[in-house]
Amino acid sequence: MIRILYAGSPDAARITLEILYNKQKEFGFEIAGVLSNPPSAKGRHKELTPTPVAAFALEKNIPVITPEHLKAEARDMIKPLGAELLVSFAYGHIFGPKFLEMFKFGGINLHPSLLPKYRGCTPVPAAILNRDSETAVTIQTLALKMDEGNILAQKKIILSGKETTDSLLTESAETGASLICDVIKMIQKEGKVPEGLSQKGNSSYTSIITKENAKIDWNKSSAVIEAEIRAYYSDPCSWAVETVGNNKQPLKILEATIEASAGSFENEPCGKVISFDKQKGIGVKTGSGILWITVLQRQGKKAMNYKDFMNGARDFVGTVLE
Repeated sequence: MIRILYAGSPDAARITLEILYNKQKEFGFEIAGVLSNPPSAKGRHKELTPTPVAAFALEKNIPVITPEHLKAEARDMIKPLGAELLVSFAYGHIFGPKFLEMFKFGGINLHPSLLPKYRGCTPVPAAILNRDSETAVTIQTLALKMDEGNILAQKKIILSGKETTDSLLTESAETGASLICDVIKMIQKEGKVPEGLSQKGNSSYTSIITKENAKIDWNKSSAVIEAEIRAYYSDPCSWAVETVGNNKQPLKILEATIEASAGSFENEPCGKVISFDKQKGIGVKTGSGILWITVLQRQGKKAMNYKDFMNGARDFVGTVLE
């Protein structure tokens, strides 16, 4: 029975943890503890809220450790758990040699990309932004350098061009949990983590996405903007600046479709709301083609479909979004 320390924080990592928790008996391992980021202040009252991974673990009475840093104090809290294998997904910290030495079998990491492509913290949005035809889920050994470990298992995911970051992360989390179970079986059979295959090909790296990254540039093509909307959903969300009366306020664009040609609207300025079509949505002129917005959200309001939005914003056509 291999004892596992699971390291992760966001909801996608929670999905993987939940699947692993339910497969413990079937695959002969035990979740001995969870390592997650500290609680953060959320909501209007700034209440300290555990990460989704920590919240699930607490619900299942799994020991939870949430250090600010992975120094000696954190190691002292983890050692009594007797964990033999570290399993990581979206924890967000580099594990040092002293930390990895605590585990008999070392560590493995779930990374949702076709490594060595898209190393780093935002591989899923990167695949969507670049409108790739495929991506992958990779289980790799934990290395001292980010996402440079040997590949133990990898499964490709064919992309339809309709995925959002949320939906693709969910699929990656579910696929990854299955691959982790397969790797654990290999460890049990061989008595060690397999050597795996070294990464081949050109590497690329991703970086943190900020709210400013998600601000729409209407001079881009409708195809590029639509990909950005899917890549930035549901956080931080693509947005533009709308003028309401004398005020400028953010307007989130949550879902949209595209039309390659602007037709008779070709000479209209980019960002102008040119049409409301009951079948297509709210049309905005872009640098190339029309973006048909189907779901949007004003500041302080709930997300709305385009028909309901237009019922309360009849003068929206003609607006120029910054």
